[in-house]
Amino acid sequence: MHFQRTLKKAIALEGLGLHTGRNIRMSIHPAPPEHGIVFVRSDLSRGVRIPARLEFVVDTTLATTLGREGAVVSTVEHLMSALFGTGVDNALIEVEGPEIPILDGSAAPFVRLIRSTGTVLQPRLRKYLVVQKPFNISDGDRKVSLLPCPEFMISFGIQFDHPAIGNQFLKVRLSEEDYDREISRARTFGFLRDVEAMKAQGYALGGSLENALVLDEKEVLNSGGLRYQDEFVRHKVLDSVGDLSLIGFRLLGHFVAHKAGHSLNHKLLKHLMDSPVGWKIMSASKMEHGEEGYWLPPSHAEASERIPATA
Repeated sequence: MHFQRTLKKAIALEGLGLHTGRNIRMSIHPAPPEHGIVFVRSDLSRGVRIPARLEFVVDTTLATTLGREGAVVSTVEHLMSALFGTGVDNALIEVEGPEIPILDGSAAPFVRLIRSTGTVLQPRLRKYLVVQKPFNISDGDRKVSLLPCPEFMISFGIQFDHPAIGNQFLKVRLSEEDYDREISRARTFGFLRDVEAMKAQGYALGGSLENALVLDEKEVLNSGGLRYQDEFVRHKVLDSVGDLSLIGFRLLGHFVAHKAGHSLNHKLLKHLMDSPVGWKIMSASKMEHGEEGYWLPPSHAEASERIPATA
């Protein structure tokens, strides 16, 4: 059975915000079943709670930003991606600032912390959003689609007129093992020529070679080089996992993207949620053992854990 999960205990960390340049402290706490992922701006006296749900997305410029009642938390996509990739369904995240720390620019530091802390099964079955018809959004040559599929898959293509990137394509099945191995370590990237303009607009104030891949006109400037030969497209997949998790359910469908980003991802998900005849919500109990032809990826160590009593 695929049960909901939360952390065994709280995790605390701090680091620079990529866009604000501020040092930000945050903590991730266990949460009860059906709680979902919720952010709290703990530095604000009113402690605004911001659910990590599509309806609370307020900006998609260079990052995904959630907001409610004037309080915002930006650059949530790497953490959301890591929570999805490690199987965490329920967590309360306290943030002492308007942005999630960028750490090394990938999801790997979050994944390591969650894996070292561990997760626990909860007495509620997961629910899945099952895509039943194609959904498509395009903007010029940029395109995104969600297609019916008995498992969660992502196909992503990028195209940059740069000798270190060029055309890259990746198709991956999103189990936890695949996520850890193939996706989690891919870092965000940017071009040196754009840095000054971005900073003038209030972005990338905390960016450096320590938390992003940076390219000049010819090559990658980071001394350690790439973690994957096609790290750029893998990071796009990482971002997409984080954005897709904002529907609030595990997804069974095939996400296909070409030259897409946060804005187009958000438009596709809004189109999806505005069209309820094209999808349905199903409990894991109806899909176990391929009863309806769906493939649910195994969770780390779930087979060896005590199965909780369901309510």
